[in-house]
Amino acid sequence: MEHVYLKHIGEHVGKEVEIRGWLYNKRSSGKIQFLIIRDGTDMIQGVLVKSEVSEEIFAAAKTLTQESSLVVRGVVREEPRSLSGYELSITDLEIIQIAEDYPITPKEHGVEYLMDRRHLWLRSQKQHAIMLIRDELIKATRRFFDERDFVLIDAPILTPASVEGTSTLFETDYFDDKAYLSQSGQLYMEAAAMAFGKVYCFGPTFRAEKSKTRRHLMEFWMIEPEVAFLDMDGNMDLQEEYVCYLVQQVLQNRRKELEIIERDISKLEAIVAPFPRISYDEAVKILQENGVDFKWGDDFGGGDETIIASQFDRPVFVHRYPTEIKAFYMQPDPERPEVVLGSDLLAPEGYGEIIGGGERIHDLDLIRQRIKEHNLPEEHYEWYVDLRRYGTVPHSGFGLGLERTVSWICGLPHLREAVPFARLINRIYP
Repeated sequence: MEHVYLKHIGEHVGKEVEIRGWLYNKRSSGKIQFLIIRDGTDMIQGVLVKSEVSEEIFAAAKTLTQESSLVVRGVVREEPRSLSGYELSITDLEIIQIAEDYPITPKEHGVEYLMDRRHLWLRSQKQHAIMLIRDELIKATRRFFDERDFVLIDAPILTPASVEGTSTLFETDYFDDKAYLSQSGQLYMEAAAMAFGKVYCFGPTFRAEKSKTRRHLMEFWMIEPEVAFLDMDGNMDLQEEYVCYLVQQVLQNRRKELEIIERDISKLEAIVAPFPRISYDEAVKILQENGVDFKWGDDFGGGDETIIASQFDRPVFVHRYPTEIKAFYMQPDPERPEVVLGSDLLAPEGYGEIIGGGERIHDLDLIRQRIKEHNLPEEHYEWYVDLRRYGTVPHSGFGLGLERTVSWICGLPHLREAVPFARLINRIYP
């Protein structure tokens, strides 16, 4: 008898198959037991009729508890009323293990209780659906960049220097020296772009921010493309195309999961190009008109981003931020050196910045000057300066935070549910 994953159960209607999985839930009406079985790819209702199986099998099924592991065999039937569209007429059942006192029940649990049991909470229907949507975003990312001839280049996680200052770095011993967990692969992607033209990296990044907001994690994943000969406007075009593609792929391939988490799909269907583009100056004006005491030159907080984004029904670019509040490598606007050719993409519905990016300084003297102005150790950046010494060209790129994007697309209240195992200022378990 063929072992079948529930994801493909529709290909086996009328056939007898074997399903290996776990009991998600069950109910009984005397001579019939209804077993909801999950196998990691989907769920199905198994129907066990007393008159159709041995007394031993029917009695064994009664002992099953939530999350007990089992193997069932039976005939696949179409059932339009079920979530999967199919059900299984069970003919045989084998118990692998009875799970005793499973700690996560259908009743309400507090978030901290669930986070302490994250290793088990991932089995619940909503959390399972969120992880499948995350997986879809990762697959879509690779498809998007592969189809546009980008080369995937892996950036190191241990680095000798920072991208955006040292105040939020995790420091570690590196034999007789110090190293830091990477905040970003960007500087390495700039080197790779000079070798391959169009590149991206996708990996974990770390920020030692003492923040407890719903928008921050200590460890998160970033997708960071970098392109030679690309200016700020072209960079925003690429971001817009990429974000639209991600949303469309989730709508196309994970609609069932969006329904499970009760996401308002109409909000996602509205995410189409073009995205509005406003300057930092215009964003400041929006805040001031909405009663915020905000001064030109300050950086936006989460509340500020929410007010700005609330004026639009799709993501909005804010570009040309003050030079003083941006990283040392940002290219100044030649017409207004007090602002840089960079942008942030703010998601709608209060989810804030999901992308930061812009043009990088490509002038040798200016990058040296900026490194000095920011009091960065010049010896650690000598290789980075070399990129301006040997065949420098204008170039730009961006970084998309995967968890913030998952949170927005899924409509989650907190980033901690957008990653399999969250690392927060007060949490490194499990």
